[in-house]
Amino acid sequence: MSKRKLTRRQSWRIEKIQEERKARAQKREAQITQELRDDALGPEQPGLIIAHYGAQLDIEPIGKPGETYRCHLRANLPQLVTGDRIVWRPSLKDDIGVVVALEDRDNLLSRPDMHGQLKPVAANIDYIVVVIAPVPTPYPNLIDRYLVAAETVGIEPVILLNKTDLLENPADKQALDEMLASYERIGYRVLKASTLSEDGLAAIKNLLNEHISVFVGQSGVGKSSLVNTLLPGVDIKVGALSETTGKGTHTTTAAKLFHFPAGGMLIDSPGIREFGLWHMEPEEVLDGFREFRPFIGYCKFRDCNHEKEPGCALQKALLDGDISEERMNSYRSILVSLEKA
Repeated sequence: MSKRKLTRRQSWRIEKIQEERKARAQKREAQITQELRDDALGPEQPGLIIAHYGAQLDIEPIGKPGETYRCHLRANLPQLVTGDRIVWRPSLKDDIGVVVALEDRDNLLSRPDMHGQLKPVAANIDYIVVVIAPVPTPYPNLIDRYLVAAETVGIEPVILLNKTDLLENPADKQALDEMLASYERIGYRVLKASTLSEDGLAAIKNLLNEHISVFVGQSGVGKSSLVNTLLPGVDIKVGALSETTGKGTHTTTAAKLFHFPAGGMLIDSPGIREFGLWHMEPEEVLDGFREFRPFIGYCKFRDCNHEKEPGCALQKALLDGDISEERMNSYRSILVSLEKA
């Protein structure tokens, strides 16, 4: 089908509309610039980003939980995320302000977007809580991707089995228990909970208090329901599983930070169905498997691929039972995904 040719009047009208939109945008920008002139701002003070909305942020002054300001950013700042510690200046007229500087980060959790570009998710995190549930099916390789991502940026991962009230089938319960036990043997902390029966919630609160944590996991595993139960009054929108795919529907659109009454903070992030690692080097993936680390560097050949090479330290550890076949297969699967990216 040939492209429809616009008349001169139609072309003029489109250009006129675009010019009007541009003029309105420039007017808004000029108004914001005028409002946020240095002589219209208060003194610099520390703050914490509690939500991110594109070009604007919600920040909270340090030491004043619950007090929120909508802030703009100086043009020379890097990309900021929820959990960042920043320096900001409040407007002398209303509850807005401007972020002027980024404080040093302890760590930064990122994930590749659909175009392969790294997208920051949250910063300065103590725990990354990998939430799984009986439904949707928790695949070990998906869990391992989260663990590798956490390990490589220095964040302590915790595995949380949610919706334990759904484990009515003994065979399903045994299979999940065996899978979780394998992670506990490696040294990972494993928790179990149900927002319906409230089992395990006290243990979660004890862990998260006085720390900054982020919940990650497939959509539909109950992250938002957990937040609503752990923090009454927050009332995050909860979505049901899709009847056609059996997967969760995305309900959280921006990472937000919430305070526990007794201390500590929780960042609720958008659901991530698949955590790609194609931005990582093979050596980083290898180091992300914590039980592999004692054997790294002891292979006979420096360029060992840990497949069938003689003198491979990882292969020997596999035969000795120090590394499980499931985790070795998961490692190889991730490497294959890197090669295909």
